[in-house]
This record gives sequence, structure tokens and C-alpha cells, in this order.
Amino acid sequence: MVTAAQPLSALPRPRAAAVRHLGPNWYAAVMGTAIVATAGATLPFPVPGLRPLVTTVWALSLALLVALLTARALHWRHHRDQARAHLLDPAVAPFYGCLAMALLAVGGGALTVGRDWIGIRAAVALDAVLFTTGTVLALAAAVVVPYLMAVRHRVAPGEATPVWLLPLVAPMVSAALGPQLVPYLPAGQARQTLLYACVALFGLSLLATLLMLPVVFARLVTGGPLPLLLTPSLFLVLGPLGQSTTAVGKFAEIAPGVVPGPDGRAFAVFALLYGVPVMGFALLWAVLATAHVVRARRRGMGFAMTWWAFTFPVGTCVTGSAALARHTGLPAYDVLAGVLYAVLVGAWLVVAAQTVRGLVSGELLAGPRPGPAVPRRARVRTTSGAVR
Repeated sequence: MVTAAQPLSALPRPRAAAVRHLGPNWYAAVMGTAIVATAGATLPFPVPGLRPLVTTVWALSLALLVALLTARALHWRHHRDQARAHLLDPAVAPFYGCLAMALLAVGGGALTVGRDWIGIRAAVALDAVLFTTGTVLALAAAVVVPYLMAVRHRVAPGEATPVWLLPLVAPMVSAALGPQLVPYLPAGQARQTLLYACVALFGLSLLATLLMLPVVFARLVTGGPLPLLLTPSLFLVLGPLGQSTTAVGKFAEIAPGVVPGPDGRAFAVFALLYGVPVMGFALLWAVLATAHVVRARRRGMGFAMTWWAFTFPVGTCVTGSAALARHTGLPAYDVLAGVLYAVLVGAWLVVAAQTVRGLVSGELLAGPRPGPAVPRRARVRTTSGAVR
């Protein structure tokens, strides 16, 4: 019953309450869905009937993006205390890089496969808007999150996880997806500016990743395995590796028509000299991460939103392998791209089904369960593993 002492504005809002614990890590579901479409469209060999399927998956990723943007807007409107707590939490703040990557992934998919349904003009317009917005947010995340880690979060080296890479890899996604917009700009300086801007994004993301990755690896070999629920995040390391290989492949394809003289052809050489060894390391890391996941699964690792790490990073390795297949002409990379894409689709089906199940049951949107008091270091790791 409503009384005079209980204004309408004070009544509980079921929809607003449902999104109180909806963190920025949920954008990983958009990224993981969009990459299934993009990676399928870039396979170096034809698959009958695949194109309509991946276009449908892209449409699903667009719908998920719109739904999440709406839900997160409600989160910021009605639960600013929780939103601020997320930003100041070292376990959650790095996931703000996922917002930028979700926008970029859906925008890139629009021009890759979405144009089949919405037309080329609408696809270019949508990609341009999402690419611009996503790139601005990616650069912001790459600066703001490390700044907060330095001045507010007070994290220790022993608390490092692959999640720390998320805001740093976001500009690399821009670098990989920006070149496909180059042909739609006026010839001359406009095209060259965008191409070189993407090369700059590639460089800043790569160097930042090279600074952070040793910290993550040192934590792994000196501090022991990650907490069970955080173990899938080891696959996040594949993101900058596969995405950077994809980026240099895109540069090599676009540069000859944009950059005059031998400089344009030099990008093709760089794509091979960089992409082949980096993809080799990506395969090494994939085997290492898989071994850790198998170990964690045997010890009772259950489902968490960290399982979405099995999707987007693997998808970047598919696009990276496809780029190497086009530039080398080696059937081995055709096979590698096909095998990795099969792994990607299988992982997406499992993770998507578990996510829907968790949403229906309400478990994934529930607040964190109270537990016994633990030392600060252990508490940070537990929070990291329980992010939802």
C-alpha cells in the first residue's frame, strides 16, 4: 500500500534492481558473439551456407549490444554507488575496456557481414559511428584504468591477472578494424591518415601489452595457478596476439592502394615477419592455458562470466590465421584457421547456453555472497574470480 510517507519515487523498481550487479564484464558476451560472425566471414576457404548463419549471429550481437547499453544506462542511473565501486575495484575496472571492444566488434561485423541485410551505406555509417565511439573509449580506458591502478587501486604484483590486459588491448581492436573503413574515405590524405592512425593504435597497444604481459606471466610462474574461476582469463592473452596479427594483415591488404611506392609493399613483408612468430607464440600460450583450464576443471571450476574468455581471444586467432593464410598461401594456415574456428563455435555454444541458464535462474545477476573474513590479498583474488 502506498502511503503519504512513501512517494512513488521511493517505490522499488524491479527492473532497476535487476541490474544493480550488472558489471562492464557483460560486454564480453557481445564481443564473443560478434567475433563468431566476423571470424566465420574471414575464413580462407568457402563453407556452404555459412554466410547467412554468421550474418544472423552478427544481428544477435547487435541486439545484445543495444540491450546491454540500455541495461548499463539503468545501472548508472539507479545504482551510481555500485557503478563507482566497480570503477574503483581493481578486479572490475579493467573490464571497462570491454565496452569499447564490444562497440568495435559489432561495428566491424556490420561492414563484414551485416551489409548483406542492412545494405552497404547503412553498414558503413553504423561502422563509422561505432568505430569512432569505440576508439575514443578504447583510448580512454587505456589511460584511465592504468592511472586508477597506480593511484587508487593499490594492487600488488602477486595480484596480477590477464584481466589487466583488457583496457590495453582495446586500441588494438581499433587498429585491426579501422582499415576496412579506409576505402570508403576520399582518396589521398584522408585514407593515409586513417591507415597511419591505425598503425599508431597498433603500436601503442602492442608496447603497453609488452609492458604488462611479463607482470602477468611472472605472477603465474611465481605465485602459482590462478583461482579456479579466474583460470579461463588466461585465454585473454591470446587477444593481443591474434588481434595484432590480424591488424598487420589488414595493413598489408590496404596499404598498396593508399601508400605510394615501396612503403606500401613493405607492409606485406612486415605482416609475415611479425605475424608468423607471434601466431606461433599464441599457439604455445593456448596449449598452456588449456592445461591450466583442464586442471581447474578437475578441481571443480564452475561456470562464471570469465568463460567468455574462451570466445573473443580465440576468434582473433582465427582472423590472424586467416590473414596469414592469405599472405603466405600455405594450406597449413587454412587448416589452423578452420580448427580454431570450430573450437570458437563450440566454446560459444557452451558459454552462451550457460549464460542464458544463469540469467533465467537469476544466479548471474545476484549480488556477491557474503563469506568469511580473509586476508586482503586473498579477498582481492576471490572478488576477481566471482565477478559477474
